[in-house]
Order: sequence, then structure tokens, then C-alpha cells
Amino acid sequence: MNVGCTPTKTYVASARAAHVARTAANYGVLIDGDVRIDMARVKARKDEVIGGSRDGIEKWLRGTTNLSVFQGHARFTGPHALRIEAEDGTTQDIDADRIFINTGTCAAVPALEGLEQIPYLTNSTVLELTEVPRHLVIIGASYIALEFGQMFRRFGSRVTLLVRGERILTREDEDVARAMQDVLAREGVEFRFGTQPQRVEPANGGVRIVTGDETIDASHLLFATGRTPNTDDLGLEHAGIAVNKHGMIDVDDQLRTKVDGIWALGDVNGRGAFTHTSWNDYEIIAANVLDGESRSVDDRIMAYAVFVDPPFARVGMSEEEVRRDGRDALIATMPMSRVGRARERGETDGFMKALVDARTERILGAAIYGIEGDEAIHTFIDIMNADAPYTTLQRAMHIHPTVSELIPTLLGDLKPLDRAK
Repeated sequence: MNVGCTPTKTYVASARAAHVARTAANYGVLIDGDVRIDMARVKARKDEVIGGSRDGIEKWLRGTTNLSVFQGHARFTGPHALRIEAEDGTTQDIDADRIFINTGTCAAVPALEGLEQIPYLTNSTVLELTEVPRHLVIIGASYIALEFGQMFRRFGSRVTLLVRGERILTREDEDVARAMQDVLAREGVEFRFGTQPQRVEPANGGVRIVTGDETIDASHLLFATGRTPNTDDLGLEHAGIAVNKHGMIDVDDQLRTKVDGIWALGDVNGRGAFTHTSWNDYEIIAANVLDGESRSVDDRIMAYAVFVDPPFARVGMSEEEVRRDGRDALIATMPMSRVGRARERGETDGFMKALVDARTERILGAAIYGIEGDEAIHTFIDIMNADAPYTTLQRAMHIHPTVSELIPTLLGDLKPLDRAK
């Protein structure tokens, strides 16, 4: 709500508006003068959006019958006991038969020599800028790094991504990573691969990043190097709960910890790192605890999106995962240039991909990197959750002209996956 999806997507919207304005002439729309960014207004709009949502939720919570809201830092003092410390130092002890841990994560910042000497940004503090950075250096090459990289490039910053390995998006198929890199590079985002920062220091009113024999000067430095679960200061040891090597709380398929009456949901249980997985965790627990059901997190099919422009969305297995799995599969790919909606909008970057089990005809996974891919992917999500064969989707009549209407055509092009590739 405050530093996650909602505020960042307001920035994505502002950045896209700037991009559309700059490229308006391609559509026969002429704009006189330069496109300028009022970063303070971008931030103010973000604050307005999240403020309304946050205040509404808090008002609803505090007004709910039989619900008490305690504001402070809670720590376990026993398996079913908590001590809550308020900002003024006062404490209050409470106990409960059922406790649900949902404390989220924070930005992981690597230990670099000189870090204490410089100001640096994370995914939350970067949202407080009121001026466009002259040169933003981002350490990282995954979802957060790419979203902020394109966003600030469209705001007018020079943007450089420092990538430890030789490619971005190491969890995705190489063709997806390459296509996304090409789009961002075309917009002016710079990539430096095989680059590992060794130390940082103040320089020229900004930051100097030292990588071996090379130095990079930047006005701002953003760390997008992963997330750390907020489990280090909860007193979990007093409840008999241990965390794993990643700081996560291990849970079973119903999201129960090893201690009876304590559940962990959201980012801290390692079962997903998205708002929608956290919400689904709640739905599973509420159904089991309140309605006597036996829903399992193991039954859900993972799906997510990267909100670059065009967006990338995936559900189920990737092509690389299917190959490693060794099963007989079918695969189909289609460039977005074949999609009428994409051509009409002049946004033909990317492609669709689908993978199907050759024996059961069930869809194993799908990926869409292209215009409205974050919406069109739900066609696959729904049919996979219904456990229906791909032919059900292939034979459906879709509305023209949309992105989804080409999915049946995509599935008509399925061919055996070359496992030796």
C-alpha cells in the first residue's frame, strides 16, 4: 500500500504518459515544446492515491465491531503471548489462541565498503524524490530494477543498470530476457554486465561506484538487490519458531507454522512474494480456520507480472523448467506483431508463448511479453485452474480486436518441444 505495488504503479503511469507524449508524433499528434517532468507533482499524485486507500482501510479497521487495533512493535514473549511497544516506549501484553504473522519484507542492501558515507536509495526511499535524478545507477537486474530503470529513463534520467551476471531476469527464459533488454536499451537504458561493485564513495555531489579498475559516477544510487523478510526482531525464539537460512518462516501446505495456533502468511513464508499471493494466503487460511475447509497452498498455480512497458506476465512453468522436467511437451510462440491490437496501437514488441503436456493436453505454462500481457495472461490462468485441456481455450470465441483473441491461434500452432535444444 505505502511502498509496494500501488505507489510504484502510479509512477509507471506517469512515466508512460511522458513516453506517449514524446512519441505522439508517430500517431499524427503534434505537441509543441519539450515534454517536462514535474517530479514533485508525480510524487504528490502518488501520495494522493495511496493516502486515500490507506486512510480508508484504517478507518474501516478501527470502526469494525470486536476488532482492536494496536499500534506499535510486537514481539513474542511466549508461544501465544505478545508484548507491544508503542513509539513512546510504553508496552502492553496480550495473548491469543491464534496468531497470524504477516510482517512482509524490506529492501536488502548489500554490505559495501563506504556505504555509510553516501546517501543511497531503496524501492521505498526512491519514491520520495522530488527532482528527477541526473544519472541514476541501479544495482540489480530483476523486476524492481527493470521497472524503476525504464520509469526513470522515461522521466528523463540517464539510467545505468549494473548486472552481476551476463543477463537480466535470470529466473525467466532467455528469449524473454533478451527481448526485454532490447526494448529498454532502445529507450536508452544502459546495461553493464559482469559488473560487481566493490566500494562506494562520495564524489561530485553524488556517488562514485568502484567496480574493479572502473569507476562510475552517479547523482543517485538505487539498490534493487532483493528483499529481506521482517522476521529478525519478532522474538520468534520465544514462540519456538525458527527461521530458515533465508530468514523465512517455514509453513505447511495450509500455512501453519510448527507451533500450533500460529500461521505465517505473505512474503515471510517463502511461498510467494507478491500482493496477490499474500491475499490468496489469507483466503486459504480464512477458509480453513473459519469455514472448516482444507484448502492448500500447494494447489495454487503461480502467476505474476513485471510491470515494465510492455508488461511481461507468466503463469505456471517456463520453457526452461519444462525442459528440465523432461516430459513430452508441445510449444507454440507468436510475435506480438501478429496481434491486431498491438499493430493498431503501434506497440508490437514482444511475443506470446504456451507450453502444453502432450499426453494430458493440460497447459503447463504460458508467458506473454507484450501489450496488455498482464491482462491477457488471465485467459491461461483461468483455464489452468479449471484443469481443462488446452482445446477448451483454443475453441473459445474471443472478442476482436483484442490481445486475447490471438491465444486460440497461438494454441493452433503447437509443435513438439525439442528437448535436446
